[in-house]
This record gives sequence, structure tokens and C-alpha cells, in this order.
Amino acid sequence: MSLATHLPALQVVLPLLAAPLTVLLRRPGLAFAVAVAVSWCALAIAVTLALQVHGSGAISYVIGNWPVPIGIEYRVDALSSVMLVLVSGLASVVLPYARGSIEREIPAPQHYLFYTMFLLCMTGLLGIAITGDAFNIFVFLEISSLSTYVLIALGRDRRALVAAYQYLIMGTIGATFIVVAIGLLYLMTGTLNLGDMGRRIAGVSGTRPVLAALAFLTVGVSLKLALFPLHQWLPNAYAYAPSAVSAFVAATATKVAVYVLLRFYFGVFGEAQVFARLPMAQMMLVLALAGMFAASTMAIFQTDLKRLFAYSSVSQIGYIILGLSYDSATGLTATIVHLFNHGVTKGAVFLLLGIVVAAVGGVTLVRVQGLGRLMPWTSAGIVLAGMSLIGVPGTAGFVTKWYLVLAALEKGQWWLVFLIVASSLLSLVYVWRFVEAAYFREPRKDIVPAAVPLSMTLPTALLLAAVVIFGVDTTYTVDPAVRAAEMLLGGPR
Repeated sequence: MSLATHLPALQVVLPLLAAPLTVLLRRPGLAFAVAVAVSWCALAIAVTLALQVHGSGAISYVIGNWPVPIGIEYRVDALSSVMLVLVSGLASVVLPYARGSIEREIPAPQHYLFYTMFLLCMTGLLGIAITGDAFNIFVFLEISSLSTYVLIALGRDRRALVAAYQYLIMGTIGATFIVVAIGLLYLMTGTLNLGDMGRRIAGVSGTRPVLAALAFLTVGVSLKLALFPLHQWLPNAYAYAPSAVSAFVAATATKVAVYVLLRFYFGVFGEAQVFARLPMAQMMLVLALAGMFAASTMAIFQTDLKRLFAYSSVSQIGYIILGLSYDSATGLTATIVHLFNHGVTKGAVFLLLGIVVAAVGGVTLVRVQGLGRLMPWTSAGIVLAGMSLIGVPGTAGFVTKWYLVLAALEKGQWWLVFLIVASSLLSLVYVWRFVEAAYFREPRKDIVPAAVPLSMTLPTALLLAAVVIFGVDTTYTVDPAVRAAEMLLGGPR
């Protein structure tokens, strides 16, 4: 067999093996080089797999040549290929940025541990996206979660420890609910392979254990993806974590959790079980709208920009779930496109805030007064990313809002179009708070911006360029999302 045959396994094995290697090296420079090289290799593998899926369909890779469903299967299809590219792409951008960032935000003796935990987090997220085994999803979910707790706690701010502890408690509850759901599904179907489970569950559909599994899974994953009102862990985690950690986790972790929800809803339980026989669509619609409005409103009153954009993430998750609640091809397209576009946008936002932290020592609205004069390019980048969160035409965020509006019109729900626009206006208000501070107030005389290394500015500029490119040319985002939505709707019913 050629090396290309084993690309699905290498996607997970490379970062998994690299993580203990960085511990053995113990030298931050070498650990950095290993982590960056592995992230770029992972991106190359993810793009190659995505092209193969586009050209010849889903890829099935069985571990140890054990046939499915006896053995563990890695499966790359239209949906998982999008997630693999998102996770590895963001990692390959954030890691070069991280070296300059963590020098200011993490004590020097812990730098090599940062790269170790980052690689483990990357391993878990990639594993979730590629595995076709339900229990493996739980295992990889825990790998990513445990490493994320450590990454958040590495920050110099003592409040990072409290944030990590809150996330640990909430994450553990969510993980418990998920493993209970998987146990119930195994009890009723006798298999852990997702595809085989989806076929067998048709014979026990509607039974109490299956309905209980659906309930446990929904609550557990909702905790992981920070669906309102189960979002309490997220604002502190994003606000007090090192900037590189905030960028990577905000751009990928909640998105992968949504992927798990999509995979189980459409690939295991089936569309009819979830949406036709139960009021899940109505429940998700209510929670999505509550998140869109409540979280945006809370963002308006924040004085710390990292907390402001953390609450913005809760609001944006509302848009993702809103697309899912439509139970239509257009709605699912909006959900999957927003997984990608919001990941790129929010990654850019937190990288920009990390540059501000490095330059002026903080991101409170008082501290960024007059930033438009002191750091014009960085300020313009934050405004551009904010425009994407609002949904201004020409940015990646507009594409999502457009498909959400189309999905609402397909359902004849004009009132939802009004609510989508109204929630976008709330996004305008909290973005305007930065604009007002940066452009309409005098710079503080006691603050002189420090020089920021090119290793931090170039990756940030790359993500900002992606925000514009994906807003103008939708070939690389909408087309894969449409294929993934069609695949999901073709699952068990």
C-alpha cells in the first residue's frame, strides 16, 4: 500500500505522536518547530482528503484491517472533510502566531507544554471529525477537552484558573451525558459504528432508551457547543485564556461540537426521528433566537473586548442552530457554511486582540481609546472582522445571513427574516463600541504601543484576507456545504 492510502490515519497519528515528542524535547524552539511542521502536514492531508472526497466520494479506512462494523472505521465524507480543513487550517495559522504571543502571556518554563497541549487538542478535534465510531468520538472529545482546560489555565491571569475550572465542571457534565447516550445506543443496537448504528436503529426507533439517548446527547453536546443558556463557561474561558488559545478554541471547538450534533441527528437517529416525530425544530428555534438576542445584548454591555467577542460567539452559535432548526437543505447549508466562516472570522478577531494585548497590554475599552490612530491597520482589521459578524455584504458573515434568510423565505417565515436583521443590528451596536473607543476618543498619553513581531501580523492578515475572499467567492465554502447538506438529508429517515 502507498502512503496516500493511510492519509486518514496519519491525519490523527501525526499530531498524537508529536505531542509527547515536544515534552521529550523540552526546548520551546524545537517544540515550536515540530508543532508548526505537524500542523502544516495536517492541513496538506486534510486538503488532499477533501479533494479525493470531491472527486470520488467518501473514503472509508478500517483500522487494523478489521472489517466494518467489527473494527474501528475512519470515514471522510463531504461534512467531515470541511471540518478537517477548518481545524487543521486554523491550527496551521495560529501556531506560527503563537510563538510571539505566548512570550508575553505564558511563563517561559511552560512554553513547551503549550505546544504539547495544543497538539493534543488538535488531535482530539481532528479525531472527532474523522472517526466513524461513536465511542471514539467520546474519547477524542475528552482528549480535546482535557487539553483545552490546561491551555486556558496556562495564562498569567489568575482568573484563567477559575475559567478553566468552570469549563472543566461544565465539560465533564456534558461528557457524562454524551457517554450515557452512547451507552444507551449501544444497548439498543449492539454496535458502535455510526453507519451501522444508523441502519439498526430503525428497528427500535421511538423506544424509550433511544429517546433518552437523544435527550442525553442533545444536552451533552449543547453544553460543549455553548448553546444558550448552557454557555456560562464560554465568556470567562475566552476572556482569560492566552490569545492564541482563545483564537483556536473559539474558531474550532464549538464548531466540532456542532458537527457531532449533525452527525448523530442525521446519520444515526435520522431526520424523521429527530424533527418529524419530536418538537426538536421548534425547541432549537427558540433557543437559537434566545441566544442571538440575549448574548448580543450582553455583549453590548461588556467593557473587555475579549469578553465582548466571547458573548458574540454565543450569539453566532445561535445562527448556526437556527439553520439546523429549519430542517432543510438551505438551512443546513447555512449551518455548515457558518461553521467555517465564523471559525475564520472569530479566529481573526482573537488574533487581532492578541496583537493589541502585545502592543498596549490589554483590551479593555478604556485601554484601546484612540487605537485607530496608534494602530490603524490592527484597528481596521477588527472593524473588518466585526463587519463579518454583522453580516455586511462582501464579508464571509454575509453569506451565512443570506442563506438563513433564504431558508426562512422557503418556509414562508417572513417574521424570521425580520428577527435575523434585528439581531444583526445588535451586532452592529457591540462592534460600534470598539469603533467609538478606537476612532472617536483621544489616545491615552500613558500608552505607547510596543512593536509586534511579523510572526503575529502575517497569520492575522491571512485570516482577514480569508474573511474577504470567502465573502466574495463562495466556491470553496458554499459548494462543499451544499454537498454536505445533501448527504445529511439523504441519511436514515
